[in-house]
Amino acid sequence: MSKTDTDALVEEIEQIRLRLANTVDELVVRAHPRALAQRALDQAKAKFVDETGSPRMETILPIVGGAVAVVAGLVLVRRLTR
Repeated sequence: MSKTDTDALVEEIEQIRLRLANTVDELVVRAHPRALAQRALDQAKAKFVDETGSPRMETILPIVGGAVAVVAGLVLVRRLTR
């Protein structure tokens, strides 16, 4: 192996080491509990708010309707059992 081949191999190993270090750093950041919680919050928000900040009525209305139905059902059951 010539000096140039050795230098090229050393340089390639250094580049691989740097890429691996960056990958490990990124994984550490992504696995941090605060980052996990933020991603979960962002996903939940995305279900109820679109990219422009407007509410997603197609998601909100069924949930509100379901909640109203449950409360009405509970009130009705309570009145019938009195």
